[in-house]
Amino acid sequence: MIPSCRALTVVAFLSLISSLSIAATGGGGSGAAPAKTHDYPTEGRVEYVLGCMEDNGREFANVYKCSCAIDRIAKVLPYDDFVEQSTFSKYATLGGEGGAEFRVDRAKAQTKKFRELQKDAFRACGIQAAAAAK
Repeated sequence: MIPSCRALTVVAFLSLISSLSIAATGGGGSGAAPAKTHDYPTEGRVEYVLGCMEDNGREFANVYKCSCAIDRIAKVLPYDDFVEQSTFSKYATLGGEGGAEFRVDRAKAQTKKFRELQKDAFRACGIQAAAAAK
């Protein structure tokens, strides 16, 4: 059985993300101390990059830009806080009774924090401001 192109693309993408993570943390043997960053699982980073690319264009350059954005977010936000804030942000506009928990004051504050952090990361990484407003 021959693997599909999509499966090969995902494997290549995971390899790229893994090598970028090693380079970003100084694991390439440069002798420099690794940069302070929170430990995000590879799957969490890949999910973020894929979602970012879905929102901002599937051009290959966005692999690097979106990877840059999650790396910048990871420098300031622990993974558990990232999951909570990004979830609140994602579902902030969910209507009806099911979305009520995403409209309480705490959720609104978390959404605002995440969107500001993401906006700064997008700006620093060259992702268009119009895309960041989504």
